[in-house]
Amino acid sequence: MKLIGMLDSPYVRRVAISLDLLGIEFEHAPLSVFSTFEEFSRINPVVKAPTLLLDDGSVLMDSTLIIDYFETLSSPGSKLLPSQPQALARALSTLGLALAACEKTVQIVYEHNLRPAEKLHQPWVERVTRQLLAACAELDKQLAAQASHGVRPDQVEVTCAVAWSFMQLMLPDVVKASDFPAINAHAARLEQTDLFKRYPIA
Repeated sequence: MKLIGMLDSPYVRRVAISLDLLGIEFEHAPLSVFSTFEEFSRINPVVKAPTLLLDDGSVLMDSTLIIDYFETLSSPGSKLLPSQPQALARALSTLGLALAACEKTVQIVYEHNLRPAEKLHQPWVERVTRQLLAACAELDKQLAAQASHGVRPDQVEVTCAVAWSFMQLMLPDVVKASDFPAINAHAARLEQTDLFKRYPIA
């Protein structure tokens, strides 16, 4: 089994950490969707990270779909998401915020780094930035109200920490750590664990 993609992608990193937590052995191939596009395309023509190549040759992509697949295969005691409907809805609500923040961060980074400066559309950047900060504000509020689940992080805790570290890597002047103390403290705690250190963001 091979996980394709760079760990500076929050989507690749959340899959790597989740697979580790679930006890799934995998090989990591750090291919870039930019600098190694052609090599990546020979594995998955769509060139989408993360891509997971299963032992039978099946190709899975999209971090949530990959994680869902292994959640289905996992025993009740090892799952990273709750099975009770109300608890699951709460978890998915928080996950949605973290993933939305990731998405908006990527959009801002691409707007500045891939689009020629003379074609940058400032109203769009302002709109996406507003969405990003709104997601972070609600996420910070939810994390402040939730206690840690213990030594083994669940999917919500993993994804929130990975998302925050990505935002701080890419947009620290936009998403200021001092404005979101609950997320910042949560991510700082998990980034110090051996689990997260095995999959460094940079």
